[in-house]
Amino acid sequence: MLNNIFEVLFVILGAYLIGSIPTGYIVVKLFTGKDIRQIGSGSTGATNVKRVMGKTWFFIVLLLDAFKGALPVILAKMFTIGLTSIGIMPVVAAVAVIVGHSKSIFLNFTGGKSVASSIGTIIALNWQVGLILAGIWAAVTFVSRYVSVGSIVALWLAPFVMLIFKQPIAYAWYCTIGAIYITYLHRGNIKRLLKGDESKVR
Repeated sequence: MLNNIFEVLFVILGAYLIGSIPTGYIVVKLFTGKDIRQIGSGSTGATNVKRVMGKTWFFIVLLLDAFKGALPVILAKMFTIGLTSIGIMPVVAAVAVIVGHSKSIFLNFTGGKSVASSIGTIIALNWQVGLILAGIWAAVTFVSRYVSVGSIVALWLAPFVMLIFKQPIAYAWYCTIGAIYITYLHRGNIKRLLKGDESKVR
Protein backbone atom coordinates (compact mmCIF):
# COMPACT_ATOMS: atom_id res chain seq x y z
CA MET A 1 0.00 0.00 0.00
CA LEU A 2 2.76 2.43 0.98
CA ASN A 3 4.66 1.58 -2.21
CA ASN A 4 1.56 2.41 -4.25
CA ILE A 5 1.23 5.79 -2.55
CA PHE A 6 4.87 6.67 -3.25
CA GLU A 7 4.49 5.52 -6.85
CA VAL A 8 1.39 7.67 -7.36
CA LEU A 9 3.10 10.75 -5.87
CA PHE A 10 6.23 10.18 -7.95
CA VAL A 11 4.21 9.73 -11.14
CA ILE A 12 2.11 12.84 -10.45
CA LEU A 13 5.16 15.00 -9.81
CA GLY A 14 7.20 13.65 -12.72
CA ALA A 15 4.36 13.86 -15.24
CA TYR A 16 3.35 17.32 -14.09
CA LEU A 17 6.91 18.65 -14.47
CA ILE A 18 7.24 17.12 -17.95
CA GLY A 19 3.86 18.59 -18.90
CA SER A 20 4.96 21.97 -17.57
CA ILE A 21 7.84 22.26 -20.08
CA PRO A 22 6.48 25.19 -22.15
CA THR A 23 7.48 24.10 -25.64
CA GLY A 24 5.52 26.76 -27.53
CA TYR A 25 6.77 29.50 -25.23
CA ILE A 26 10.38 28.32 -25.56
CA VAL A 27 10.23 28.11 -29.37
CA VAL A 28 8.72 31.57 -29.83
CA LYS A 29 11.00 33.16 -27.23
CA LEU A 30 14.10 31.51 -28.67
CA PHE A 31 13.48 32.47 -32.30
CA THR A 32 11.61 35.79 -32.02
CA GLY A 33 12.28 37.09 -28.51
CA LYS A 34 8.51 37.51 -28.02
CA ASP A 35 6.36 36.25 -25.14
CA ILE A 36 3.66 34.16 -26.79
CA ARG A 37 1.38 34.81 -23.83
CA GLN A 38 1.10 38.41 -25.02
CA ILE A 39 0.05 37.38 -28.54
CA GLY A 40 -3.28 36.23 -29.97
CA SER A 41 -5.15 34.02 -27.53
CA GLY A 42 -2.32 34.08 -25.01
CA SER A 43 -2.03 30.30 -25.18
CA THR A 44 1.38 28.63 -25.46
CA GLY A 45 -0.03 25.92 -27.73
CA ALA A 46 0.65 25.15 -31.38
CA THR A 47 -2.31 27.14 -32.73
CA ASN A 48 -1.03 30.35 -31.19
CA VAL A 49 2.53 29.54 -32.29
CA LYS A 50 1.18 29.42 -35.86
CA ARG A 51 0.05 33.04 -35.55
CA VAL A 52 3.63 34.07 -34.84
CA MET A 53 5.81 31.62 -36.76
CA GLY A 54 3.66 29.94 -39.41
CA LYS A 55 2.56 26.42 -40.31
CA THR A 56 5.93 24.67 -40.07
CA TRP A 57 6.38 25.60 -36.43
CA PHE A 58 2.72 24.85 -35.78
CA PHE A 59 3.36 21.21 -36.71
CA ILE A 60 6.70 21.08 -34.87
CA VAL A 61 5.19 22.35 -31.62
CA LEU A 62 2.13 20.11 -32.13
CA LEU A 63 4.39 17.05 -32.35
CA LEU A 64 6.54 18.17 -29.40
CA ASP A 65 3.47 18.68 -27.23
CA ALA A 66 2.05 15.30 -28.27
CA PHE A 67 5.37 13.63 -27.43
CA LYS A 68 5.42 15.47 -24.11
CA GLY A 69 1.97 14.05 -23.35
CA ALA A 70 2.87 10.52 -24.39
CA LEU A 71 6.20 10.21 -22.59
CA PRO A 72 5.02 10.15 -18.93
CA VAL A 73 2.23 7.72 -19.79
CA ILE A 74 4.64 5.35 -21.55
CA LEU A 75 7.05 5.52 -18.61
CA ALA A 76 4.21 4.88 -16.15
CA LYS A 77 3.13 1.81 -18.13
CA MET A 78 6.70 0.49 -18.29
CA PHE A 79 8.06 1.13 -14.81
CA THR A 80 5.22 1.24 -12.28
CA ILE A 81 3.64 -1.83 -10.76
CA GLY A 82 0.40 -2.82 -9.06
CA LEU A 83 -2.11 -0.21 -10.17
CA THR A 84 -0.82 -0.24 -13.75
CA SER A 85 -2.56 -3.56 -14.40
CA ILE A 86 -5.99 -1.90 -14.20
CA GLY A 87 -4.90 1.26 -15.99
CA ILE A 88 -4.71 3.57 -12.98
CA MET A 89 -1.06 4.64 -13.06
CA PRO A 90 -1.01 5.57 -16.77
CA VAL A 91 -4.17 7.59 -16.19
CA VAL A 92 -2.62 9.36 -13.20
CA ALA A 93 0.33 10.28 -15.43
CA ALA A 94 -2.00 11.43 -18.22
CA VAL A 95 -4.02 13.72 -15.93
CA ALA A 96 -0.88 15.22 -14.40
CA VAL A 97 0.74 15.94 -17.75
CA ILE A 98 -2.25 17.79 -19.23
CA VAL A 99 -2.63 19.84 -16.06
CA GLY A 100 1.09 20.63 -16.28
CA HIS A 101 0.73 21.79 -19.88
CA SER A 102 -2.17 24.12 -19.10
CA LYS A 103 -0.88 25.28 -15.69
CA SER A 104 2.89 25.28 -16.08
CA ILE A 105 4.90 25.87 -12.93
CA PHE A 106 7.54 27.50 -15.15
CA LEU A 107 5.09 30.13 -16.47
CA ASN A 108 3.31 31.12 -13.27
CA PHE A 109 0.64 28.47 -13.86
CA THR A 110 -0.31 29.63 -17.35
CA GLY A 111 0.06 27.54 -20.50
CA GLY A 112 -1.77 25.99 -23.41
CA LYS A 113 -5.07 24.20 -23.81
CA SER A 114 -3.59 20.69 -23.67
CA VAL A 115 -5.14 19.34 -26.87
CA ALA A 116 -1.94 18.01 -28.47
CA SER A 117 -0.71 16.74 -25.11
CA SER A 118 -4.05 15.00 -24.55
CA ILE A 119 -3.87 13.29 -27.94
CA GLY A 120 -0.33 12.25 -27.01
CA THR A 121 -1.55 10.69 -23.77
CA ILE A 122 -4.30 8.81 -25.62
CA ILE A 123 -1.84 7.51 -28.23
CA ALA A 124 0.31 6.25 -25.34
CA LEU A 125 -2.70 4.56 -23.72
CA ASN A 126 -3.79 2.95 -26.98
CA TRP A 127 -2.17 3.92 -30.26
CA GLN A 128 -5.12 2.85 -32.44
CA VAL A 129 -7.54 5.02 -30.48
CA GLY A 130 -5.07 7.91 -30.48
CA LEU A 131 -4.57 7.79 -34.24
CA ILE A 132 -8.32 7.57 -34.88
CA LEU A 133 -8.88 10.65 -32.71
CA ALA A 134 -6.01 12.50 -34.39
CA GLY A 135 -7.69 11.74 -37.72
CA ILE A 136 -11.05 12.96 -36.43
CA TRP A 137 -9.43 16.14 -35.12
CA ALA A 138 -7.75 16.78 -38.49
CA ALA A 139 -10.93 16.06 -40.48
CA VAL A 140 -13.25 18.19 -38.33
CA THR A 141 -10.70 21.01 -38.21
CA PHE A 142 -10.31 20.90 -42.00
CA VAL A 143 -14.05 20.92 -42.66
CA SER A 144 -15.02 23.47 -40.00
CA ARG A 145 -11.81 25.51 -40.32
CA TYR A 146 -11.74 25.88 -36.54
CA VAL A 147 -9.05 24.12 -34.49
CA SER A 148 -11.18 24.54 -31.36
CA VAL A 149 -14.13 22.70 -32.94
CA GLY A 150 -11.92 19.84 -34.11
CA SER A 151 -10.34 19.59 -30.66
CA ILE A 152 -13.59 19.53 -28.71
CA VAL A 153 -15.32 17.06 -31.06
CA ALA A 154 -12.36 14.65 -31.08
CA LEU A 155 -11.94 14.67 -27.32
CA TRP A 156 -15.64 14.14 -26.61
CA LEU A 157 -15.59 11.12 -28.90
CA ALA A 158 -12.53 9.71 -27.12
CA PRO A 159 -14.35 7.86 -24.29
CA PHE A 160 -16.62 6.08 -26.78
CA VAL A 161 -13.71 5.04 -29.01
CA MET A 162 -11.90 3.69 -25.92
CA LEU A 163 -14.96 1.58 -25.06
CA ILE A 164 -15.31 0.36 -28.64
CA PHE A 165 -11.71 -0.86 -28.46
CA LYS A 166 -12.48 -2.56 -25.11
CA GLN A 167 -9.82 -0.65 -23.20
CA PRO A 168 -9.73 -0.45 -19.36
CA ILE A 169 -12.64 1.55 -17.95
CA ALA A 170 -10.08 3.87 -16.31
CA TYR A 171 -9.02 4.98 -19.80
CA ALA A 172 -12.60 5.87 -20.76
CA TRP A 173 -13.07 7.81 -17.53
CA TYR A 174 -9.81 9.68 -18.16
CA CYS A 175 -11.01 10.65 -21.64
CA THR A 176 -14.30 11.89 -20.19
CA ILE A 177 -12.58 13.97 -17.52
CA GLY A 178 -10.09 15.23 -20.09
CA ALA A 179 -12.88 16.27 -22.46
CA ILE A 180 -14.61 18.22 -19.69
CA TYR A 181 -11.36 19.91 -18.63
CA ILE A 182 -10.30 20.85 -22.14
CA THR A 183 -13.78 22.12 -23.02
CA TYR A 184 -13.47 24.34 -19.94
CA LEU A 185 -10.08 25.59 -21.18
CA HIS A 186 -11.76 26.40 -24.50
CA ARG A 187 -14.56 28.43 -22.92
CA GLY A 188 -13.18 31.63 -24.50
CA ASN A 189 -13.08 29.94 -27.90
CA ILE A 190 -16.67 28.76 -27.47
CA LYS A 191 -17.81 32.31 -26.70
CA ARG A 192 -16.00 33.58 -29.82
CA LEU A 193 -17.53 30.79 -31.92
CA LEU A 194 -21.02 31.80 -30.80
CA LYS A 195 -20.24 35.42 -31.66
CA GLY A 196 -18.60 34.49 -34.98
CA ASP A 197 -15.27 35.97 -33.88
CA GLU A 198 -13.19 32.79 -33.63
CA SER A 199 -10.05 32.69 -35.81
CA LYS A 200 -10.05 30.21 -38.67
CA VAL A 201 -7.10 28.07 -39.66
CA ARG A 202 -7.39 29.11 -43.29
